[in-house]
Amino acid sequence: MTAKVVLNPYSNRWNAKRRWPEAEAALKAAGVDFSLAVSDYHGQAVELARQAALEGFSPIIAAGGDGTIGEVVNGLALANGEEKVGRLGIMPLGTANDLVCNLGLPRDLPEAAKVIAAGSVQMLDVCKAGEKYFVNNSALGLEPYVSTIQQEIKWLKGIPRYLAAALKGIFANPKWEARVEWDDGYYEGPLTLISVGNAPRTGGLFFMAPHADPFDGKLTAVMVNKKTALGTLLLLPKAMSPKGTYIYAEGVQQIHTTRIRVRLKRLSPAHSDGELFPQEVDSLDYSILPGRLELLMPGGQV
Repeated sequence: MTAKVVLNPYSNRWNAKRRWPEAEAALKAAGVDFSLAVSDYHGQAVELARQAALEGFSPIIAAGGDGTIGEVVNGLALANGEEKVGRLGIMPLGTANDLVCNLGLPRDLPEAAKVIAAGSVQMLDVCKAGEKYFVNNSALGLEPYVSTIQQEIKWLKGIPRYLAAALKGIFANPKWEARVEWDDGYYEGPLTLISVGNAPRTGGLFFMAPHADPFDGKLTAVMVNKKTALGTLLLLPKAMSPKGTYIYAEGVQQIHTTRIRVRLKRLSPAHSDGELFPQEVDSLDYSILPGRLELLMPGGQV
């Protein structure tokens, strides 16, 4: 069956466009039969993936970063429904490539192409934030607030840009009053952020949901309430450790659940897989679809 590559040329500040000939050569060398669709504007990868799935292409290969992967997953779900979302391959052309790193997939393009060609799949959990699907991470509060700052920073790129935005966002010290409900509990009070992970790392540096497992059928969320910017700043180096020690700090709580209901008293930015929602929100419901995405990766079934 012919694959469809959905390329986001803007990924990694147009680096994906520059690296596409390398990715194309790698796929051909690995023997992958494919055709190409190129996203021309933000969000178009959703429609390109949906159309490709309806036309019978499989797998759909996301060529870009985490945002591109998220858009392609949304397109697959819209085409195929939630019971069996579809088959996904990844050619990592993004900045952080968080999902790829979380899953131990190769960042080297020839090796990534070989994984796709091998045809081995594992069944990955798919998460929902409202009507949006995501496979790595979503958040409200400080985390997406930092993303809004990051978009304004033009003089840095890559990981330094993530870090500079995080520092600026922390010192702004935004706060929300929230009620958060989950399977067996709730929290009501001030909130700095809630980060909902299907996998541990996001933003290239931050292990916001350090104990998340994308194969366990659960959402892993971390809620943070720090009164001062200094208190949040002191968490930063701990959040950059894969050991996840920051979740044991005062004012931090981690939960594992199948659903989350968030209600805020004022609007907050929100994101899923690194892509900001078009409007700020004051409510968001999370749920999980266990094992619904066939992800091309080693160690699975052909």
